[in-house]
Amino acid sequence: MNPTPTHHSVVIVGGGQAGLSLSYYLKQRGIDHLVVEKHDPVHAWRDQRWDSFCLVTPNWQCKLPDWEYRGPDPHGFMKKDEIIDYLEGFVKHVDAPLLDHCAVRRVVPTADGFSISTSRGEFTADQVAVCSGGYHVPVIPRLAERLPRDIVQLHSEQYRNPQALPEGAVLVVGNGQSGSQIAEDLHLAGRRVVLATGDAPRCARFYRGKDVVDWLAEMKYYDMPVDAHPLREGVRDNTNHYVTGRDGGRDIDLRRFAAEGMELYGLLVGLDGDVLRFAPDLAANLAHADAVYNGINASIDKYIAQNGIDAPPPSVYTPVWDVAQERERLGLREAGITSVIWCIGFQPDFSWLEVPVFNGRGHPGHRRGITAQPGLYFLGLPWLHTWGSGRFSGVARDAAHIAEAIEQRQGAVEAARARPAPAEALAA
Repeated sequence: MNPTPTHHSVVIVGGGQAGLSLSYYLKQRGIDHLVVEKHDPVHAWRDQRWDSFCLVTPNWQCKLPDWEYRGPDPHGFMKKDEIIDYLEGFVKHVDAPLLDHCAVRRVVPTADGFSISTSRGEFTADQVAVCSGGYHVPVIPRLAERLPRDIVQLHSEQYRNPQALPEGAVLVVGNGQSGSQIAEDLHLAGRRVVLATGDAPRCARFYRGKDVVDWLAEMKYYDMPVDAHPLREGVRDNTNHYVTGRDGGRDIDLRRFAAEGMELYGLLVGLDGDVLRFAPDLAANLAHADAVYNGINASIDKYIAQNGIDAPPPSVYTPVWDVAQERERLGLREAGITSVIWCIGFQPDFSWLEVPVFNGRGHPGHRRGITAQPGLYFLGLPWLHTWGSGRFSGVARDAAHIAEAIEQRQGAVEAARARPAPAEALAA
């Protein structure tokens, strides 16, 4: 006979910064809950980031609940070990009711809540908050299956440092935040890099005397809710702008890398034998990134002018290198490529959540994390409410909002349980 499932008012799936932030606010409200984490709370930062990884937003934006950055360098960028220390401190600070190394296998709605099956037993809950993020399954194209077997292939989450790769040229596919930073890491180490680009945008690190993030915060961009953004929910599909906090922070300029010897190509579209095929769109990709860069700076110029702010003079980025000719083919052997790093992102996997709240691409429908399924919530997703929703800067605000919704519903659930049973039911 199966034991009776353990019941909690709320089960939080995911014990990273989002799940722990929600736990913090539920503890404040005295609401019984359990945080279920597949690995451990700092796993993603410790085990899925490369050695030279650092924040791309300044430290002052680290604003987890009652755990804001308090170090000596608020405008600096924490390195990997510092981020881990910051998060381990938050784990201790929250002291959540945590069940770690426990995989959630199935969540199903029931007549009075949810049934949750895990690798460590069965649970029931009145409400469930999904705080496991949206980056679950590494994207690797089927083309990868046809690459020569002696070529080492990694996804960006597996990359650690240049020394761990075999000698020879490295093909980096994708130039979003991870791809551009990994390409830079290899380039600075003296490795020969071939970078297959896409349409990722970029932004300046510093402009007119301040970090661009500081300007955008002052302009209230980070307070703009998703339904006020020009793209509305479409902004959730945008690729993050590439920039770096490395060595105190700087721009990432692929044109400069090209002038220094990095080989740039357009979008990788195919493989014929051992010959890679690329779209002839490198010039367009670089021009798009530069246009976004200059556009953001122009919006800062406008803000400075409108508010009469004393700041250094404006400037416009001009290319330091141009595409002489689009190259659409590259032989792997001819180029000496011995390793490939796939930096084209992740797909969500909520297959364990058997609730009809998803669209055709597997993304949940919600309004600021509250779904159409009573008692089901999401937290920590990109642009859940604002730009900072999936980051250290905004997850606390969203967690407080979800905690309030949970508290209101829990009150109604417990009030319903406390009502006397109907007379006809007692007579039966």
